[in-house]
Amino acid sequence: MEADVAKVKQAMLGQWESIAPEVRPSASKNPDGSLKPFYLKRAFKYQPSDRFELEIVNSADPYGAVPLAKIGIGGHMLWRGPHPIAPRAQKVDFVADETYEVTPLAQGFADVLNKVASAGYAPWAVNLSQSIFGKAFAPFGLEEGSNFMECDLVYLRDDLLFWGARNIDGRGFDTEQNRPTNLQIPLIRK
Repeated sequence: MEADVAKVKQAMLGQWESIAPEVRPSASKNPDGSLKPFYLKRAFKYQPSDRFELEIVNSADPYGAVPLAKIGIGGHMLWRGPHPIAPRAQKVDFVADETYEVTPLAQGFADVLNKVASAGYAPWAVNLSQSIFGKAFAPFGLEEGSNFMECDLVYLRDDLLFWGARNIDGRGFDTEQNRPTNLQIPLIRK
């Protein structure tokens, strides 16, 4: 089993990116009660010593033509053992214990942040990154003094890196019980 984890870690080293814009269910709801879609592209870098960097660009549209925000997360991956979804799949926790930044890419998003996330921050402005690391940040449900963490999974097949698919009801991966049970669209080696 340790040999499987070591092989996965070695094979994951390097940079990965979204094949195309992706869609996820968000925790936000439309007026009819359905979940709003969350469109994004990911760029992921796995480094020695279980370090990772993740950049997410959130868009207003399914083609990624109208970027709203860039999110940068850095930290460590904690390996929790095999995941039953596929042979050699592993449970991992992504812990943002180094960096967590948000950059508005559209004025409308900056305006929203200035209304809902102004305490403890400079005024939000387009293309101006601010660290939310260790701070309260209501839009993402972050509490002051705690690191963001997700209970996820990884699965490698050829040059495709899969993580867990989002829960269709919008629940996050904040507990072991919410750890994903399906695979989402993979990242490809950059």
